[in-house]
Amino acid sequence: MTGEPISQRLRSLVRSLPPTGITLSELIHQVGNDGLLILTALLTLVFLIPISIPGVSTVFGAAILLIGMSRLIGRELWIPEKLKHKIIGTKKLRPVLRKALPWLQKIERVSRPNRIAWLVASGPVERMNNASLILGAILLMMPFGLIPFSNTFPAVALLFFAIGLLQRDGVCVLLGYVGNAATIVYFGVLIAGGGMAMREVFGRLSG
Repeated sequence: MTGEPISQRLRSLVRSLPPTGITLSELIHQVGNDGLLILTALLTLVFLIPISIPGVSTVFGAAILLIGMSRLIGRELWIPEKLKHKIIGTKKLRPVLRKALPWLQKIERVSRPNRIAWLVASGPVERMNNASLILGAILLMMPFGLIPFSNTFPAVALLFFAIGLLQRDGVCVLLGYVGNAATIVYFGVLIAGGGMAMREVFGRLSG
């Protein structure tokens, strides 16, 4: 199975999801520790399709955050009991994942191993990549879920990181950094716009 394309492995994983729900612990067990980047890619796919599944960004973002931390410190993945046994409904999840898989296939087709090799090297660069994976997860968990693209931007960045690290493709990793930067800029605009709107409202009320 390790020689299969990432999209094919994820398609098999989606097909094996139970009809009603699955816990995060069961999902991790299906991919194993060696497939944590595969799991990261799977968890980001949900946010590529504009369909809201309540609570998913917090759970999936936390899972990716913990995956990034385990990679950064070189320890086995640890998941808190409460999060580990949280049931994720698969009735809505499965069709969303199936719709998103073609996007993964498109990225996979243009991905090539060993491009900008220094960006996927071990050592300080590897730690920087894992820290950026953590940053992407934090951005995914930010409370902007109802605002368009607030989950999509960090999810795309995380997907590029996951594919880049799996394929040893520095170009995809670089696009992950670009995605994180675009997300920070977008959130900055949202916060600044919200602040201006609040000042306007308070100004009118006080006037």
